[in-house]
Amino acid sequence: MRFPLVLCLAALASPALANKVFVTNEKGNTVTVLDSGSWEVIAEFDAGNRPRGITISPDGTRLYVAASDDDLVRVFDPETHAELYTLPSGPDPELFVLDPSGNPLYIANEDDNLVTVVDTESHTVIAEIPVGVEPEGMGISPDEKWVVNTSETTNMAHFIDTSDYQIKHNILVDQRPRYAEFTEDGTKLYVSSEIGGTVSVIDMTGEEPKLVDKIGFEVPGVLPEWLQPVGVKATADGKYVFVALGPANRVAVIDAQSDEVLDYIITGQRVWQMAFTPGEKFLVTTNGNSNDVTVIDVEKLKAIKSVQVGQQPWGVVVAPD
Repeated sequence: MRFPLVLCLAALASPALANKVFVTNEKGNTVTVLDSGSWEVIAEFDAGNRPRGITISPDGTRLYVAASDDDLVRVFDPETHAELYTLPSGPDPELFVLDPSGNPLYIANEDDNLVTVVDTESHTVIAEIPVGVEPEGMGISPDEKWVVNTSETTNMAHFIDTSDYQIKHNILVDQRPRYAEFTEDGTKLYVSSEIGGTVSVIDMTGEEPKLVDKIGFEVPGVLPEWLQPVGVKATADGKYVFVALGPANRVAVIDAQSDEVLDYIITGQRVWQMAFTPGEKFLVTTNGNSNDVTVIDVEKLKAIKSVQVGQQPWGVVVAPD
């Protein structure tokens, strides 16, 4: 069968399918939804009290939101935005990380010095792991062997063995560690320290994890105390690591091979967390004090758009293809 030429041309000209971008608004108690094709706000829905951490299941059918002041995780349908059920989380859930299989969910409980492990299918707590004071950052290695928690007051990265939920290693980092990000190949772990002003580089290739470097930041005209690393994202191709620098209103671009800072990209005010769109064409940042998100073109290393969202945006996740 031959298709009319006009239909063929229309198909070639049609844009790629867009993905939903979900942003938690910590003070607005909502999630704002954007379209990654038009970068317009298409919805906003209630998400409980003080929503912060957010993630989505690998198949895109479940959206998980840490409702910190409700002491639970709320689970939504990403298509309809209806709340489906809640998961037990322990007190004051802040950040979490989902196993790549979609189960379990590892949750940092800031007020109780615990990491809570929750079965996303049975909706039950599997384990509670005592960690340092004020746990926040959560990361999982690509081979799913290690879950890493960062404790803000203890200033440590705790390495939890996923086979028995026991801490096997502790590494001291700089003051107030916020985020833990593994490279795609699992050879490095980056841990940001907000007050210390550095990102610790941990080598994962040996028998034990080893701290091998600390990355500092300098921006002309910006006070050193404003350079506060928070969110970290590494590209899958091993080329770049991006670091949100909080009140410096910039994202640092790091060469992932040399761990040298290449550039700084200006964002909105108090840049906090970040997420890639599928294929890593864009990086979306949440900017808590300007109530917007910044869209960064990863190839050009340039901010291309700012979009107003809700009150004090905190976390962000993008639906998979």
